[in-house]
Amino acid sequence: MKTSWRTASLVATAASVLALTTACGQDNATTPASAAQNVGATAAAGDYGNPGSGTAPGAGNGYGADGSQSSASPAPVTPAGKLAVASNPQLGSVLTDAAGLTLYRFDKDTANPPKSNCAGDCATTWPPVPADDATAGAGIDKALLGEVTRADGSKQLTIGGWPAYRYAKDVNAGDVNGQGVGGKWFALAPTGKKAKLSDLPGLSVRKDAELGDIVVDKNGMTVYRFMKDQAWPKSVSNCTGACLEKWPAVGPVNADDTDGVKKKGLMPFTRPDGVKQMTVNCWPIYTFSGDKAPGDTNGQGVGGTWYAVSPDGKPVGAPGN
Repeated sequence: MKTSWRTASLVATAASVLALTTACGQDNATTPASAAQNVGATAAAGDYGNPGSGTAPGAGNGYGADGSQSSASPAPVTPAGKLAVASNPQLGSVLTDAAGLTLYRFDKDTANPPKSNCAGDCATTWPPVPADDATAGAGIDKALLGEVTRADGSKQLTIGGWPAYRYAKDVNAGDVNGQGVGGKWFALAPTGKKAKLSDLPGLSVRKDAELGDIVVDKNGMTVYRFMKDQAWPKSVSNCTGACLEKWPAVGPVNADDTDGVKKKGLMPFTRPDGVKQMTVNCWPIYTFSGDKAPGDTNGQGVGGTWYAVSPDGKPVGAPGN
């Protein structure tokens, strides 16, 4: 028997290229740095975190989208223990259980009054945190800890009224794979709010216990100078290739988006690769991949050529400074 089939195909491609050319002293205006990427945004649009696949589990079933309550929520079995506060470079202070696993909140829940709208398959992907043995560790106000009775009669931990969950794809302490899933799931701050860094300016000054006043970026990460760079007669970066992977260049920051940093020589320049890099007093500035959390200064003195930056652009602790 012969059978005929109709077939169709569609292919689309796109590309873009951006090149900028400036030098220190020639830029009179800057553009804000690009927005930080969302932590945990590895799931495709519509993926609500179903642990059994990398795609949405099916129209209408929720899995973190609508929190469908088509079946009874499984009883939580893993104790929370003493809650702790972990520092995440993209999110700031994040609430964790005793095992270091990140706790989350769901936008379709309510805090006043507390109510969970995640049950059935949703609660399999986002296991509710039991309230039974949860206690407040350092940096957590115990008055914010509460509980809500779920549809199956179990008691779920609440933080500031918000029901708390773990995420099935978080395996190791510190994982934040659930952050932003479905546009409705977010890591919990110790206050019960969504975890996020303080609203720091693009560049500001932090007082370090050992180094004194040093410049930090919008994420609170320490900013560094490379002694092999130059600032005059024009800014030049001598950190390229593998060096730049270890010491990422700080992108352009508007002078009005700074606090405590010397304005003179505060401008971007264009690197040979066409990417714009910020300067303080015309000196190129960088962060360090070895710094994992705001306040880290692991790059200080590395190789005798890398130093934190003072508000006037000088290398803190460098010989002769």
